[in-house]
Amino acid sequence: MSQKPVVLIAEELSPATVDALGPDFEIRHCNGADRADLLSAITDVDAILIRSATKVDAEAVAAARKLRVVARAGVGLDNVDVAAATKAGVMVVNAPTSNIVTAAELACGLIVATARNIAPANAALKAGEWKRNKYTGVELSEKTLGVVGLGRIGVLVAQRMAAFGMKVVAYDPYVQPAKAAQMGVKLLTLDELLETSDFITVHLPKTPETLGLIGDEALHKVKPSVRIVNAARGGIVDEEALASALKEGRVAGAGLDVYAKEPCTDSPLFQFDNVVATPHLGASTDEAQEKAGIAVARSVRLALAGELVPDAVNVQGGVIAEDVKPGLPLAEKLGRIFTALAGEVAARLDVEVCGEITQHDVKILELSALKGVFEDVVAETVSYVNAPLFAQERGVEVRLTTSSESPNHRNLVTVRGTLADGAEVSVSGTLAGPKHLQKIVAVGDEDVDLALADHMAFLRYTDRPGVVGTIGRILGEVDVNIAGMQVARAAVGGEALVALTVDTSIPAGVLADIADEIGATSARAVNLVD
Repeated sequence: MSQKPVVLIAEELSPATVDALGPDFEIRHCNGADRADLLSAITDVDAILIRSATKVDAEAVAAARKLRVVARAGVGLDNVDVAAATKAGVMVVNAPTSNIVTAAELACGLIVATARNIAPANAALKAGEWKRNKYTGVELSEKTLGVVGLGRIGVLVAQRMAAFGMKVVAYDPYVQPAKAAQMGVKLLTLDELLETSDFITVHLPKTPETLGLIGDEALHKVKPSVRIVNAARGGIVDEEALASALKEGRVAGAGLDVYAKEPCTDSPLFQFDNVVATPHLGASTDEAQEKAGIAVARSVRLALAGELVPDAVNVQGGVIAEDVKPGLPLAEKLGRIFTALAGEVAARLDVEVCGEITQHDVKILELSALKGVFEDVVAETVSYVNAPLFAQERGVEVRLTTSSESPNHRNLVTVRGTLADGAEVSVSGTLAGPKHLQKIVAVGDEDVDLALADHMAFLRYTDRPGVVGTIGRILGEVDVNIAGMQVARAAVGGEALVALTVDTSIPAGVLADIADEIGATSARAVNLVD
């Protein structure tokens, strides 16, 4: 049987998608629009690639016992239950920039088509009618284009239509006027935009706040000569209100690519000659589909390799600097060691990062440490996705602190926690040399210098002669070989810490025997591999 991770392709994607995945995966196919086919096919896959027809909801996530990644070859995620995926530790990725040019170009096409009556003139001529006078249009030059939503697509539309000689204004409460001015765009309130625009094009996400934004009230504020284009999301423009405005002559035309309910083949808007309608073609170009497929294939490769993905929508962290990446496994292992030392879930957890690395965004190191903290605490699979949820559910306050100062090490990561009884537990580590050797350099207040290993143990006891020999003897009797050992103490005869690495795991009973014989106040074993 194949040991390769299984990737399920649930909809037709470009051949370049499979090429981008490469030979390291077992590729399967199903009809994602067929619910029964999807639920049976998804049970044992590691990743699923979809477009818009496949619904990955809570039921599908629950059926997918091994699922680690849902990859949407496109922008919208209306068909993915991101919350259910996050709770299950499943990464959700999309291709946010794959179709922005394609979508912008379609919006521009709809603007031109509504201005020049291209669609009805084409239909009339093909029906044998020559109606030049009926389909007289208007020029775009010197007209005002109102862009509702000055995001990536809105900006591209503004740039392209400015080349037609249009004056561009915009409404977007999240864009600073100075930034808009740099693009030659004047920011207005929505009411001002509605009142002054000759053409209005919508480029907003669909949210409870934007649903029905261009509705009956808004359409009573526009010029009767206005033409409205929506190639963003259905429902932002109220279709019933738009039909009434067109019928009453309060709007001169419209270009629509998206609808409140899709597929949409019957709408009152389709009866108007001055409405250009297309069946959600915003992302439908060969180039966009290829870009989207390649982008999510690369994301799947990264995710299944255990790396973070910049396009993951439910993972904090974003793009990871190259200098930060080597610290991810270190932070995760420190989190696991912390949990072993603490023996319980902390009430508060601090991840402290010091040194040169802090010139970069190190938020991801907090997430990696948190992943390690819960690795041996919960029965569920812990991932970068759901680790924050486990902390939240258990009432753990998590903080990240950074400092460019690190007197003894180039970079230092510390996982420090306050337990329920007020006691504090901490472990610090660093990366040494060009090969990034992972080392523990402190446990609590004691300095150590020990390379991380798969099997470790930490014992605290009262300093006295013979303890090291006793530990070696007992481990030797059960054929456990010591690979490295460090003893740290604050004062002769005071509390001491012994940290050791061994070649194989120490049986729980053996560790208890050592603790009894040396009078250890605590004895903890850490196994970073099964």
